[in-house]
Amino acid sequence: MATFGTLSDRLADTFRNLRTKGKLSPADVDGTVREIRRALLDADVALDVVKDFTGKVRERALGDEVNKALNPAQQVVQIVNEELIAILGGEARRINFAKKPPTIIMLAGLQGAGKTTLAGKLAKWLAKDNHTPLLVAADLQRPNAVQQLQVVAGQAGVAVYAPEPGNGVGNPVKVAKDSIKWAIDKQYDVVIVDTAGRLGVDADMMKQAADIRKAVDPDEVLFVIDAMIGQDAVATAKAFQAGVDFTGVVLTKLDGDARGGAALSVASVTGRPIIFASTGESLDDFEPFYPDRMASRILDLGDILTLIEQAQGAFDEEEAMKVAEKFRTDTFTLEDFLGQMQQLRGAGSLKKMIGMLPGAGAMKEQLANFDEREIVRTEAIIQSMTKAERQNPKLLNGSRRVRIARGSGMTVTDVNQLVQRFEQAAKMMKTVARGGVPQIPGMGPIPGAGFGGGRGKVQQKKKGSKSGNPAKRAIENAALASGEKLPAAGASTPAGSGFGLGSGGAGAAAGGPSEKELESLQKFLRR
Repeated sequence: MATFGTLSDRLADTFRNLRTKGKLSPADVDGTVREIRRALLDADVALDVVKDFTGKVRERALGDEVNKALNPAQQVVQIVNEELIAILGGEARRINFAKKPPTIIMLAGLQGAGKTTLAGKLAKWLAKDNHTPLLVAADLQRPNAVQQLQVVAGQAGVAVYAPEPGNGVGNPVKVAKDSIKWAIDKQYDVVIVDTAGRLGVDADMMKQAADIRKAVDPDEVLFVIDAMIGQDAVATAKAFQAGVDFTGVVLTKLDGDARGGAALSVASVTGRPIIFASTGESLDDFEPFYPDRMASRILDLGDILTLIEQAQGAFDEEEAMKVAEKFRTDTFTLEDFLGQMQQLRGAGSLKKMIGMLPGAGAMKEQLANFDEREIVRTEAIIQSMTKAERQNPKLLNGSRRVRIARGSGMTVTDVNQLVQRFEQAAKMMKTVARGGVPQIPGMGPIPGAGFGGGRGKVQQKKKGSKSGNPAKRAIENAALASGEKLPAAGASTPAGSGFGLGSGGAGAAAGGPSEKELESLQKFLRR
């Protein structure tokens, strides 16, 4: 939600200064309201909306609900949050579906607002909800608009009605009207009509949009507006409301870095609710708009509900139970780890998901430097392993790691770090699954994190190899399992690098395992 990033930072700074005061004087309230007004104006929120908003905040902040509060600063934040929800539309509203299909949704807005892409996003979102949407190419003026809609429809996996080639050829009103008969015949339950836009509001565009509305009698007319348009957002919204009228608003390009406060003004100025928000370029970067959740994001209070919904949509509950059982029984493998990572990628952008956590604004620099391609690289390493290696990482000796590094386009160090991180994570999760206290490397046990594992139990130390070399550790553990003794500390050991790389010669003398050691290892692995 980069569009409101600056506004969020300014408001966070204002409240941070407020929290240092035990009791708020009228001067403190006036200073806070003044800073809020400046932040909103700098973010391009309409002047009338700012005046109304700050007036209500000041009146409530000087009232008894703050004076009698145990924490006045927190109460002011709550007031700002509630008033912000109000200017964003109050309660969330969903699409009004027709009692008798098809439900007709008409999209209107300026050229460049993202109507065509949004048509595909909306269609894909509806398809996930077991609807059968049909996209209609009624934008016959913009060059290649019909072809673009066909491409978007293909990416979304939905049908498209495009009888005319466009590029100035064809009657958009007739296309829109005929599409309804087509949808009824083919049993599509939602029709999404993509209309033409202009670089600016003009009479021809308004007349065409009004004619299409009259011809198809839509159940919803969605005004698509670019969140980065600036102060023109209010004037454009008023012009469309007067010329075509619309039942709801869709905000696009909420991932941009421009000031997007004007988009916050639209619901308040027009009295029409914001129904959807587009948060990125992918067809999956689309979500219903909740005023309370958006207000929480702007105030850096997090959006846990949306985060949970995205996670629930991506993760299989039955699969999660299986993974928890594997952690508990110490059978979690790199194969399972790969599956979890792929599900995580399916949930959407990690940056956006982390950004929904409360206080994420303080991690802005870390989030900016976070490279989501690391997940792809990790997947490449695991996918370069054989099935046996994924099931049993102890098989990963030096030569296997070299092969995996080459196959994934990574380095041996990357492979080593992945295996090390996997072992640490698996160990921590196993501890938690068994009701123990997880121990973070370098920090020790988490204080106060007694997960019901019981106290007073003293576990005996397991006897085993302490070697830092995973291959060598596996061999020595296998030897112990067979009843053999490990060589004393300081005894001469075969030469070689940390993971069996760079040994000076061939055979056991150069660092390779002996026949007896290999035999012990095989016995150990078959257990």
